[in-house]
Amino acid sequence: MKKGQVKAVTAENPKQKSKLYREIVRHRSVYLLALLPLVYYIIFKYIPIWNAQIAFKDFKAVQGVVGSPWIGFDNFTEFFHSFYFWSLLRNTVMYSVGKLLISLPLSIILAIAIYECTRPVLRKVVQTLAYLPHFLSWVIMYGILLTLLAPGDGVFNDVIKMFGGSSIDFLSNTKAFPWVVLFSDAWKEMGWSAIIFIAALMGIDVSLFEAAMVEGASSWQRVKYITLPSILPVIVTVLILKLGTILDAGFNQIFMLYSPQVYSVADIIDTWVYRQGLLEFKFGLATAVGLFKGVFGMILVLFANWISKKATDSALF
Repeated sequence: MKKGQVKAVTAENPKQKSKLYREIVRHRSVYLLALLPLVYYIIFKYIPIWNAQIAFKDFKAVQGVVGSPWIGFDNFTEFFHSFYFWSLLRNTVMYSVGKLLISLPLSIILAIAIYECTRPVLRKVVQTLAYLPHFLSWVIMYGILLTLLAPGDGVFNDVIKMFGGSSIDFLSNTKAFPWVVLFSDAWKEMGWSAIIFIAALMGIDVSLFEAAMVEGASSWQRVKYITLPSILPVIVTVLILKLGTILDAGFNQIFMLYSPQVYSVADIIDTWVYRQGLLEFKFGLATAVGLFKGVFGMILVLFANWISKKATDSALF
């Protein structure tokens, strides 16, 4: 490179830096808005990664993270060789996939129903009632479910007995408990999950619906040929993101609802880690299971993203 060219490149750098600085100052409100979640992730997500090394150590609180002795993959081996490993994995995947198969379609249906509603008052009432359960803790939800499902005087059992059946203790019955978990989660979360689909629906060009109505398309045909294809990329994105948390079956919900009578169908990885890792102070084991879940989720996200890109041309990245 000639001297003249070097001087030209060197002269451009200050200008480029100055332009970048002006852009940052111009959009400073956006950068300040992004700063808060960035700081949150740095403090609570990235810095704690340093402590993840205890997954490979026999962690002793008095010795600290650095001072505890290395034991390699012994914590992972203890988890994989546990008598309950396969039942824990089965229950966790069953609840995660079940919630996905039930909650996602219900959220899409609810979003479309709210979007298609032509009565503003009814739309607002349905939105409010659908969103409200999301803001209730599982402690409160447990009280509501107990009132509805109590074997003696619960609302559901009163209806069953009215038709000549016998009462069912839903929360201690191994056949009924999984359905209680799945549908109570759908009831609590589908209204909140529908928000993202409603936002996607708002972005559809209204002229498409007008043209379809002129051509005589019915409501179902408009949903089938316009609405669903238009929000398909959003559906795929949500699906891929949810697959990344496939081993998070909902600790708070299970912990509040389960009991020793239903451990065989209710115990998931997180509840087992709570008992083994925290109550018995096996922090290294708990961290090892967390790393396993993270790696497994990342693999699922990458695989689902690749499949989606090949099949639908819509992908997260």
